Amino acid sequence: MAGEEGGALLAWEFVSPPRILFGAGVRRELPAVARAYGRRPLVVTGRSHQRVKDLLQALESAGLQPVRFGVCGEPEVATVRQAVGLARQEGCDLVIGVGGGSALDTAKAVAGLVPRAGEVEEFLEVVGQARPLPGPGLPFLAVPTTAGTGAEVTRNAVLAVPEHRVKVSFRSPYLVARAALVDPELTMGCPPAVTAAAGLDALTQLLEAWVSPRANFFTDACCAEGLPRVARSLRRAWSDGTDAQARADLSWSALLSGLALSNAGLGAVHGLAGPIGGAVPAPHGAVCGILVAPVTEANVRALRRRASGHPALERYARAACWLTGRSDAAAEDGVAWLYELAQSLQMPRLSRYGFTAGLIPEVVEKALRANSMKTNPIPLTADELSAVLEAVI
Repeated sequence: MAGEEGGALLAWEFVSPPRILFGAGVRRELPAVARAYGRRPLVVTGRSHQRVKDLLQALESAGLQPVRFGVCGEPEVATVRQAVGLARQEGCDLVIGVGGGSALDTAKAVAGLVPRAGEVEEFLEVVGQARPLPGPGLPFLAVPTTAGTGAEVTRNAVLAVPEHRVKVSFRSPYLVARAALVDPELTMGCPPAVTAAAGLDALTQLLEAWVSPRANFFTDACCAEGLPRVARSLRRAWSDGTDAQARADLSWSALLSGLALSNAGLGAVHGLAGPIGGAVPAPHGAVCGILVAPVTEANVRALRRRASGHPALERYARAACWLTGRSDAAAEDGVAWLYELAQSLQMPRLSRYGFTAGLIPEVVEKALRANSMKTNPIPLTADELSAVLEAVI
């Protein structure tokens, strides 16, 4: 962990967009940034047109000809196929994602696929051929309107594959945005439930990257900066959607979580979240918020029983200090804090989304094959994963 072993630095790579613009008002730079890459952008947005109306008008005023594609709910392979067809039909030379993780993931997948033949399934992990993308696609720009997924800076698009009842990644360095414009003002007034789910997703990504065996000095810096900010600001933003400082903290933390996960990997929360999201219509962030405490508890317990000298235990303790604000916190104190946070943010149980005990064997079997499980700090058994799910139904 942390990029070193026995005092010797280990080799590592860090992937990120070549340009990141962060701060209140940076959305106004979008037309100028976009003009450097094209003139007819496909603008992929969420369900609500109103939230991006001003940005679309700004693009038009700057002489661009945007073509809008709306994503309703979390993206499926069919969603991407439809958007690719529209981009080709309209002669789009640029893709801009404006919205939450669903819009951004759709946009980056479309940008990667428009210039080349082949179906998206060929590039999917787990259920597809996982073919490497042979080269760059259309330029992709990312403008997040929620603070959680960090999709504006990641190299993968998460897509649902209904026939396989799972969510999987389309992953390539060529999917990284040419520029990410992260404006916390776009998240102002985000509904409490969305704020909670997105914020817990960011927290989970930071925590899982922090204890990942692929962590390095750069991802450690992201996590050490992001975790305390989420801890101090998520409840504030949830209770007051207009708290500008809390919104800025969450947007910054979400960006950091994307950089961290893209370079260090994730863990068992996300390993379970993909199959759960494929089995029932549950928002990804909400699933992560429901699972992060019991999965962390299972990891800590397994480490103490089977690998008591593992460095992840010390890392969980350090994370607990950031989360609780206590310098003497142990890993178990961090687990208790996570449970209390989920309760205070009114996170539901999985049964709210139709998840039943009968789905546990299917979800566990798929989770054990998920790429995210490869970077969990310790392998969890099928029984341990089943117990986690039983506890949150």
